Amino acid sequence: MTTTVTTHDQTLVADLRATLTGDVIDPADHRYDQARRVWNGLIDRRPAVIARCASRADVVAALAAARTHRPPVSIRGGGHQIAGSAVCDDGLVIDLSEMTAVTVDPSSRTARVEPGARWADVNIATQRHGLVVPGGEVSETGVAGLTLGGGMGHLQRAYGLSCDALRSVEIVTADGTVRTADRDEHPDLFWAVRGGGRGLGVVTAMEFVLQPLGPEVAQALVLYPYDDAERVLAAWRELVPRMPETVSPEFALWGIPPDPGFPAEMHGAPVVMVAGLYAGPAQEGLEVLAPLARLGTPLVDATAITDYVTSQSGSDPLFPAGARYFFKSHFLETFDDDAAAAVLAAGAARPTPQSLVIVRTMGGAIARVGEDESAFAHRAAGFNVSIDAGWTDAAMDDAAIGWARRAWDRLTPSATGGVYVNFAGLDEDAHRDAVFGAHAARLDAIQRTYDPDGILTAAAARH
Repeated sequence: MTTTVTTHDQTLVADLRATLTGDVIDPADHRYDQARRVWNGLIDRRPAVIARCASRADVVAALAAARTHRPPVSIRGGGHQIAGSAVCDDGLVIDLSEMTAVTVDPSSRTARVEPGARWADVNIATQRHGLVVPGGEVSETGVAGLTLGGGMGHLQRAYGLSCDALRSVEIVTADGTVRTADRDEHPDLFWAVRGGGRGLGVVTAMEFVLQPLGPEVAQALVLYPYDDAERVLAAWRELVPRMPETVSPEFALWGIPPDPGFPAEMHGAPVVMVAGLYAGPAQEGLEVLAPLARLGTPLVDATAITDYVTSQSGSDPLFPAGARYFFKSHFLETFDDDAAAAVLAAGAARPTPQSLVIVRTMGGAIARVGEDESAFAHRAAGFNVSIDAGWTDAAMDDAAIGWARRAWDRLTPSATGGVYVNFAGLDEDAHRDAVFGAHAARLDAIQRTYDPDGILTAAAARH
């Protein structure tokens, strides 16, 4: 497939090259195919031009070109979002991937993070001072995208979502104005960026409040035989309510990872995985996490004290860039027998060893933020179930996506109706009312206030 370059596109490219200090990459550039790729190999979109911004001034210039030429616009931070919204067909990609600086102020326990940074960048910088931001579970994930969509992770019950750690954001709105949004200045915009996803502007910096943790942490990782899945899940459900908020326990049905610690013949074999990270003193954490290894007879109990950076990057090799991914999710108030049966059925039907079903516990610090204090609309949920299809062969596309959708449908009667925007399938799966619930109308109004012409939210007619 080729990209048709119109006179309109050529003018857009020329304007960008005249105003940006960063690279401007069009389909004739030898870097184009690499620049348009994102983490999810399922996504194959061909933009008219990629504006690789080097600074906030470049973002202002790119938005000026967008206002003049009205192409479809997408914004790329880490490029890790499942739906691939970082890149669009026949439009302008405002690429922030070169803006990766992380500056930590240990005295105020804050960090300023540019929008192209990944969680690995943040973790390394903050851990030099024994501090953390509650981030995601794969350190190659972009900070901006995860945070703007909410930001679930290993520390969520202790410290809240990633968006809950935001103190302010610097954002360039569609009119080219650089604004700082916090609880006092542009509070409507600050409310919206905490869980409202994309379409509000281009975030050029985020200021996070940090929490003390590390460098040593206790982490539980326990593997049980797949044949014991029903019994282990029942025991896990009984244990979770008794665990402190310093742990966010997880239960997964997956394949044994291709780790040298396991015999090669076991790689990919189905397994039950139970995990948790302790947000507190490491030695104390070993005792708190110990019950996770007493849910049955483990195949492997890898619970140990490790360093935080290692703990947060351990899953990176299991989600390699360029593989194909399709994730769907549900929020649940309670994890009842019907939900457990649906999870077990989904696990039994996994289409590939890389595919998994994972249950994450919520509550704790997430629920202590008022339901209407941010755009994240799922504070009351007790659990999130994510159905994650992963595969490499394009011939498996229909089978893998179909499995995830069928598993999601089976779980629907047990769910709240809410969907996590970061695990919402492809864009056509992300129904606005399900993602944002009662906040959808307020979000729409804020978007109209800051982007009345739909520069960032609508594909304009081509001239």
